[in-house]
Amino acid sequence: MKRKKVLIGMSGGVDSTVSTLLLKEQGYEVEGVYMKLHSKPGYHEIHQARAQKAADFAGVKLHILDLQDKFNEKVFTPFIETYKEGKTPNPCALCNRNIKFGAMVAFADEVGADYVATGHYIRHDGKYLLQASDDTKDQSYFLFYIDPALVPRLLFPLGERHKADIKAYAASVPGLESFATQGESSEICFVETTYMDVLKPYVAVDQEGEVLDLEGNVVGKHKGYMHYTIGKRKGFTVHGAHDPHFVVEIRPETNQIVVGPREALECRYVELENVNLFDERQEFDCEVKLRYRTQAVPCHVSIEGNRAKVDLAEPVLGVASGQAGVFYDGDKLLGGGWIV
Repeated sequence: MKRKKVLIGMSGGVDSTVSTLLLKEQGYEVEGVYMKLHSKPGYHEIHQARAQKAADFAGVKLHILDLQDKFNEKVFTPFIETYKEGKTPNPCALCNRNIKFGAMVAFADEVGADYVATGHYIRHDGKYLLQASDDTKDQSYFLFYIDPALVPRLLFPLGERHKADIKAYAASVPGLESFATQGESSEICFVETTYMDVLKPYVAVDQEGEVLDLEGNVVGKHKGYMHYTIGKRKGFTVHGAHDPHFVVEIRPETNQIVVGPREALECRYVELENVNLFDERQEFDCEVKLRYRTQAVPCHVSIEGNRAKVDLAEPVLGVASGQAGVFYDGDKLLGGGWIV
């Protein structure tokens, strides 16, 4: 019987390298692909060399896929535009849909791969994506936007494993020890220092503006609206203030931010747009996570077209437009959308 062929995304990091070895152990025919996504100086020279070293070690062919134009169109430009609109972007979710589980899947078809694999910490049951066994590394939040039809074709070798076990595995394999001690990659690959450093070549971020209170009175100054997200409490002045003030609204058209007390951040209702569902139901109860690294809260969801109305059972602080609202039923990912 002919072995099933897998195309795996390889970055040169420990997760994708160990994933490649695990797939080979499981009897698959494995080929790797390194994707060039952006033009951060020196980045690809380092990471492509690491990926090639990993592929050579694993004994697999490595393809180089230049996706810089597509990445710029589908991920980087929307990142800039979302900030200009006074919202908080989530480029990783866009990258997963359009690049890692978009362009890479199309390339898998070209090379005749039956499956597509990555080093993400996530699982699936053939229909639904499931949270990883290691809840400290779970990446399901960032995969809510991928095409549900792809799920049966995906392989996630690390989904049932913990990060500590992956590092221990790498440390135990002769010649792979250096991968076990590599530093973790940054959360967003094209951000080396701060978001503002990324934005500055494209937009004027340092334009002083007014700080307003909830009644619309000018109470202070800020250094440019793109420096702020909903819930931030530092980096602006409020004259005569003794209690903490938090950003509760961003007005990009007038370069103003509105601040208020902590309770002004409380939100009990959210609307989402461009909803992507792994579930056929149009109305259901579940839990929703409104930002990565936050606790999911119970809610009631009503779907209308590609929008969702979400009634929260308890207040959530600092809900930001542009972020993702992701639905869960236990560890099962039901889908999600973008906060309006």
